[in-house]
Amino acid sequence: MLARWIELCARRRGFTLLAVALLALWGAWSLRATPLDALPDLSDTQVIVFTEWMGRSPNLVEDQITYPIVTTFLAAPQVKVVRGLTMFGMSFVYVIFEDGTDIYWARSRVLENLVKLQGRLPPGVAPQLGPDATGVGWVFEYALVDDTGQHDLQQLRSFQDWHLRYWLSSVPGVAEVASIGGYEKEYQVEIDPIRLQAFDLSISEIAAAIRMSNGDVGGRVVELAQHEYAVRGRGYLQSREDIAKIVVATDARGTPVQLGDIARIQVGGSIRRGFAELDGKGEVVGGIVVMRFGENALAVIERVKAKLAEMQPSLPPGVRVVTTYDRSDLIKASVSTLSTNLLQVMAIVCATVVVFLFHFRSALVPAITLPIAVLLAFIPMLAMGLTTNIMSLAGIIIAIGDMVD
Repeated sequence: MLARWIELCARRRGFTLLAVALLALWGAWSLRATPLDALPDLSDTQVIVFTEWMGRSPNLVEDQITYPIVTTFLAAPQVKVVRGLTMFGMSFVYVIFEDGTDIYWARSRVLENLVKLQGRLPPGVAPQLGPDATGVGWVFEYALVDDTGQHDLQQLRSFQDWHLRYWLSSVPGVAEVASIGGYEKEYQVEIDPIRLQAFDLSISEIAAAIRMSNGDVGGRVVELAQHEYAVRGRGYLQSREDIAKIVVATDARGTPVQLGDIARIQVGGSIRRGFAELDGKGEVVGGIVVMRFGENALAVIERVKAKLAEMQPSLPPGVRVVTTYDRSDLIKASVSTLSTNLLQVMAIVCATVVVFLFHFRSALVPAITLPIAVLLAFIPMLAMGLTTNIMSLAGIIIAIGDMVD
């Protein structure tokens, strides 16, 4: 059979050259379209279910959140393993599917099973899905540095959470931008227990008053002089002074008792479980860019860098973005090393053929066919969803020796 194919190609030289040229172009296009990364993604198809129930002990979170979620996913289709991890106030459930399962099909099945948990979890508890990424999706990390000292860690964290994080989340291929370091801004109400007892109030009544006072209410429209005026009550809290003016009760004479009369309102930072430090010079605020599943790591990193350069004029005065981790350097170095080795192998093969055969035209055979064979290898790689990484390129280099033999 092989001899017939060789004979057919020898007779149809024009058709053979045209077919090889088209396949080489197809291979070159596949080479450019194949996702580029330094490390092969060998992780399982995994969906993370994260649930937060702050202030509760690990035993309570395990019994009322982790256990119901784990038992629900044991019977889910194509689920291989379900692992649960419980911490203080937090629950993580890792649902691992069988190899070859589509990640978005798996996420849809997880959402369907989460609907079954309604009524089984404590009130106010809402499980969330993790980003559609894998364990090797951590591709870029940065830090916000203020050399002038005009902004503290709380202000930098607020800028990261409410501005920069959303700018980078809009970049194509980015699944999540996680914040790290600094202090999360919050308004803290420190109640004086003596004054609280004097006005015969409870903590629950104070919390209910704050909750009910933080929101606008709508009315109807009033028509006046052929114009309509919308009537609404404005109660959205925007500052510490607004919180201090919240009415929590009235005294015996009907005088309103404000929250500022029984408590001290201050702006502080939320409780922290860790911090970020840069080069031993002190704490900083940073962000971790996680790449979406199946994306080109190098392309995503380049888009993130372009977005940061575009947003540079919008940064607070004196604040600059420092890159702390960039996988593109590793990707380019790996590809450069393997590409150099590939060229060296082809050069050595051609030289060996010339030395042993003393025929220059015979040396052209591997010099032409080896690059074409390498290009053709990227066609099935793209079809199978493989990435161009250290392992795949090393396999191509090893295969060159077999083709030469």
